[in-house]
Amino acid sequence: MPIGINAEKLEGLHESAQSYDAYLESGSAHAAHWRKNDAQAILMPEQQTLLSGFMREMKVLVLSGVWCGDCSAQGPMLAAIAAASPKIDLRWLDRDAHADFAQHLSINAGHRVPTVLFMAEDYEPVSVLGDRTLSRYRSIAARQLGAACDIPGAHIPEDEYNATLQEWLNEFERVQLLLRLSARLRQKHGD
Repeated sequence: MPIGINAEKLEGLHESAQSYDAYLESGSAHAAHWRKNDAQAILMPEQQTLLSGFMREMKVLVLSGVWCGDCSAQGPMLAAIAAASPKIDLRWLDRDAHADFAQHLSINAGHRVPTVLFMAEDYEPVSVLGDRTLSRYRSIAARQLGAACDIPGAHIPEDEYNATLQEWLNEFERVQLLLRLSARLRQKHGD
């Protein structure tokens, strides 16, 4: 997946990116919406078991906006997924503060958020997913909101929320399996 940034540059971006809590502190005026959604981002036992069994380290960068409704809804899901696995190193970048990086992750010629870049342990890009999962798009289309993005704090029905969380988890699992089955990494780790 060519994104036009080499692994060394991605490593620097990841290392300089913020933890979830630090990221929310940087946009504290909107953090309350995120924190409210933190309480809803609860993984089921089987989801926790899946994540605790990850064997390959993955570096993950989330390009986001604390002001964004989709980010405030889905960001806590990503944080909960990462918290359940010591193999997931999740970091956050503000889209507007990293406009040069956002150029490389544009979706449909737009700077959508959240956009998640999954990388191998050595910062080789593996996958990009954003700005919404299929469940989110289906629900928004059904409601025909008209706006490009829900406002922070907008109610998300429980079934939509759970489906969105599961789809994010599915992408983390897909990337983990891709890393686990990678000939390059299997040779490196002798497995």
